Amino acid sequence: MRPMLRKENRRIKRPRKPFVVGAVVQLGNCLNLVESSALDILTTAYAGLEELTGKLGVQMLTNRGQNRALDCAVIKYINEANKQAGKAPYDSIRCAFPEGDAAYPGAMISKRLHIQICVCNSDVISGYFLPRPVDKFNPNL
Repeated sequence: MRPMLRKENRRIKRPRKPFVVGAVVQLGNCLNLVESSALDILTTAYAGLEELTGKLGVQMLTNRGQNRALDCAVIKYINEANKQAGKAPYDSIRCAFPEGDAAYPGAMISKRLHIQICVCNSDVISGYFLPRPVDKFNPNL
């Protein structure tokens, strides 16, 4: 297994066995993609990133499977554009993700809808914990 690199070029090892960690997060300045106004920000940022990659002559990133390279690039573009405009960067991003089969035939509601939160600023994390019962959520510990 290859070690990952952090910004500081320090090597970290991937966990050998996945586990669940709970966190207490104050969302702070949150880009809430459940709100329509945030979707306008997202689509404008995508267009700006598309224009920039075209000017630079580089290929636009894509999402493939679990790899969300394009989504990550758009969010980074939003924070960089905010920084250049003198606006505060987002501390977190919140979005709903549908997964799995339809809840019933013809439904637009999926069986596994969940909310994901991306923390951009680690200062908004107040604490973390192992969810209980530990053996249910972390049977490999």
